[in-house]
Amino acid sequence: MNTTPSNILVINCGSSSIKFAVINPTTEQALITGIAERLGETGSQIVWKDSQQKHTIALTTADHDLAMQSILKLLAEQQLIDSLAAIGHRVVHGGEEFTHSTLINEKVKKAIADCQPLAPLHNPANLLGITITEKYFEKMPQVAVFDTAFHQTMPAQAYLYAIPYRFYKEKSVRRYGFHGTSYRYVTTAACQQLGIDQQHSQLLCAHLGNGCSAAAISNGQAIDTTMGLTPLEGLVMGTRSGNLDPNLFSFLAAEYGYSLDDISHILNKESGLLGISELSNDMRTLEEAANQGNQQAQLAIAVFCYQLAKTLGGLATALTKIDGLVFTGGIGENSSYVRQQVIKQLAILGFKLDEQANLQNGNEQGVITQPNSTCALVVKTNEELMIARDTASLINQTTATGND
Repeated sequence: MNTTPSNILVINCGSSSIKFAVINPTTEQALITGIAERLGETGSQIVWKDSQQKHTIALTTADHDLAMQSILKLLAEQQLIDSLAAIGHRVVHGGEEFTHSTLINEKVKKAIADCQPLAPLHNPANLLGITITEKYFEKMPQVAVFDTAFHQTMPAQAYLYAIPYRFYKEKSVRRYGFHGTSYRYVTTAACQQLGIDQQHSQLLCAHLGNGCSAAAISNGQAIDTTMGLTPLEGLVMGTRSGNLDPNLFSFLAAEYGYSLDDISHILNKESGLLGISELSNDMRTLEEAANQGNQQAQLAIAVFCYQLAKTLGGLATALTKIDGLVFTGGIGENSSYVRQQVIKQLAILGFKLDEQANLQNGNEQGVITQPNSTCALVVKTNEELMIARDTASLINQTTATGND
């Protein structure tokens, strides 16, 4: 039984789920991982796994608070509660105020709340996770790790929109970018896998999951990315449209009588892969249907891959060379077909696919291209570990300085 308070509880609270993990920041081992899902619905449950196997706990119908109580009961049963030194929270939007992870206090919580209009689907849930854990761990240090913080190194030419400048001055309307925690992790990992110096590296990265984005990263710092003021901008995603003509709002309002909220819902929840295929937002389901001849599934995948390749080509103009194109996220790590199509469409940048390595999701270095090719590789992301690292670092700094 581990009673040394050194482990980190990582919380990623969503609108209908709570992802959690207990990580030892010294060994970087995940002692337990899981998700409380379908919260607020019939059939709520916790799916969790340790080093041995996967387990399921039925919750019937649970809200976030009841789910957290069940998670804490589970951690107590696994003799992990007393081992916790701090809690790290994923927070999607930190605006311009946060360039790094930070210890949570009342001022930080207010700033997170103030950013809710910029991420209405995410920040309220992130803040709820903080509020609930504070109730059960009153004196335990808590840390906010922001998706947007990594992208605060972007230059103005990359983050400004060509709209009246007063909107930026008055309301901070600009491109922020997301998936920053993932990009920080895979940038370091990719450089290690390739044996190159991160401080002298030039990478293109594509984080592809239900939410998708891409970024240009120079010397370990973000210099451009695809997601914008909100996570809707950029690539085609599972249910999000990505880039489109802004006047589509006026057209849909005039032709269909939709309100702004209606259109926002359609573009966030009913578009992307799901919208085109009219079948699913899951790439695995679509690839299976496409192989069986479903033309809309084939079309959805084709649009997804083309828009991604076109965008990566554009992001390459922010770099002086390409040390590697990194594929990460659930689709990026596991879909050999998507990678194949994207690499094929990026031939102009010198990419040549190694078919066998791609089918294996990369060779021993994760590389999926031929030796005479511009390099592309697969890196498995680990946002939870990145959050644990940041949390442990901040707690250690606080302990060393004696700050509360």
